[in-house]
Amino acid sequence: MANRNMQQTNMLSSNSPQAAKRGTDSPAAEQTPANKDSPAPPPQQSPAAEQPEGTGEGSSEGPAEMTLDITSFRKPGEKTFTQRSRLFVGSLPVDITEEEFKNMFAKYGDVNEVFINRDRGFGFIRLETRTLAEIAKAELDGTMLNNRPVRVRFATHGAALKVRNLLPAVTNELLEQAFSQFGPVERAVVVTDDRGRPTGRGIVEFANKVAARKALERCTEGALLLTTTPCPAIVEPSEQYDDEDGLPEKMLQKTPKYYKEREQPPRFAQPGTFEFEYSSRWKALDEMEKQQREQVDKNIKEAKEKLEAELESAKHEHQLMLMRQVLRFRLWPLLYVFVFQIKEALHQFIRIICLISVVTLYRHEEERRRREEEIMRHREQEDLRRQPEGFKQNYMENVSTDGAQTHLSTHSCSKIYKYLQRTIMSASD
Repeated sequence: MANRNMQQTNMLSSNSPQAAKRGTDSPAAEQTPANKDSPAPPPQQSPAAEQPEGTGEGSSEGPAEMTLDITSFRKPGEKTFTQRSRLFVGSLPVDITEEEFKNMFAKYGDVNEVFINRDRGFGFIRLETRTLAEIAKAELDGTMLNNRPVRVRFATHGAALKVRNLLPAVTNELLEQAFSQFGPVERAVVVTDDRGRPTGRGIVEFANKVAARKALERCTEGALLLTTTPCPAIVEPSEQYDDEDGLPEKMLQKTPKYYKEREQPPRFAQPGTFEFEYSSRWKALDEMEKQQREQVDKNIKEAKEKLEAELESAKHEHQLMLMRQVLRFRLWPLLYVFVFQIKEALHQFIRIICLISVVTLYRHEEERRRREEEIMRHREQEDLRRQPEGFKQNYMENVSTDGAQTHLSTHSCSKIYKYLQRTIMSASD
C-alpha cells in the first residue's frame, strides 16, 4: 500500500502529442470530468511557468510534463477498490491482450479485477478510488483504439440496496453499522435534500451479491429496527440509472421506427389540430395521475401521523406496564416480609394479652383469698374472745396449722405471679 500511495502519474498538458492525436472532440481535450460531483484535478501549470527564470521565451524545449500525486485523489477514510470504481470498457479490439488493457489505465494508479470478453469486445477493470475512475472515464471515453472509438462507462453495481422509512436520527455511520451484520459494506449513505435535511431514504452498497441478497431476505421477512422507535427499515433492490452520459445519438439504433419518429422536428402543437387534441388528452391523463398520486401521498401521510400518535400512546402504556412489573417483582418480596412481620407481631401481641389476662386473674384470685383469710381471721379472733379459757390452746394450734397452710398458699401464688411477670417481660422484649 505504501508503494501504491507513493506512485506518481504523468499527465500531459493540452499541447502533448496524445491530446493532439485524440482530436478536439475527445472529452480529454475539454479537460472536464464526466461526473459534475467529482472533484476536478488540480489545475495544470503552463509550460512557461515551469521553465527556469534564465530560459528565454523562444526556447525550443519540448512540452513540460506535470507530475500529480495519486494520493491526492483519495478522500480521508475512503475505501479502495470498491464497486463504485469499477469501469465497463466496450468496443475493444478482438486481439487485445490483458497487458495492453492494463496499460490503458496504467497512469491512473493500481488496477484490480481485470476481465476481458474478446468474443463480445468488452471488459471490466477496477481502479483504486472513485475519483481516479472518473478521471479515467473522462479521458478515455471516445478515444480511438485500432480505428474504433472506445466506450467507457461505470459498471452497474449489482450489490446495492435502497433503504426507505429512515428516521431523522439515522446517519451514514449508523446505517453502515446496522447492515454490516450481513456482510462487508462498501458504502452507506443517507440521502439528503439540497439543505442537508434527511429525506428518509438511503443507499447501502455491499462488497458482494451474497451479502446484499442476505440483507434483502432478512429485512423482508423480519423487521430491522435502527433506533428506539419501532419503525422498521424498508429494503428494496436499488435501481441503476445512467444520469451522467444518458443516450447520445451515436448510441441509438437506427430502426425504421426511429426514422418515422424523426420525420417531424421538435415543435408546439397548434390549437384545433389533431396533434393538439391528443396532446391535450395526454396532458389531462398526466394531470389525473398527478392528482391521484397527491391524494395517495396525502392519505399515506395521514395514516403515518395516526400511526405515530398511536405509537406514542402505546409506548407510554407499555412503559407503565413495565414499571408495574418491575415494582411488582421488586416489592412483592418486601410485601411478603412485611406481612409476615405483622403476623408475627400480632401473634406476639395476642400472647402478651393472654398472659396479662392470666396474671390479672391470678392477682384477683390472690386478692380474694387474702380478703377471705382476713375475714376468717377476724371471725376466729372474735370467736376466741367469746370462748372459755380451756378452748384457747386447741384453737391456737388450729390457727397455727391453718396459718401455715395459708402462708404456703400465698407463697405459691407469689411464685406464679413472678413467673408470669418474667414471661411478659421476655415476650415484650
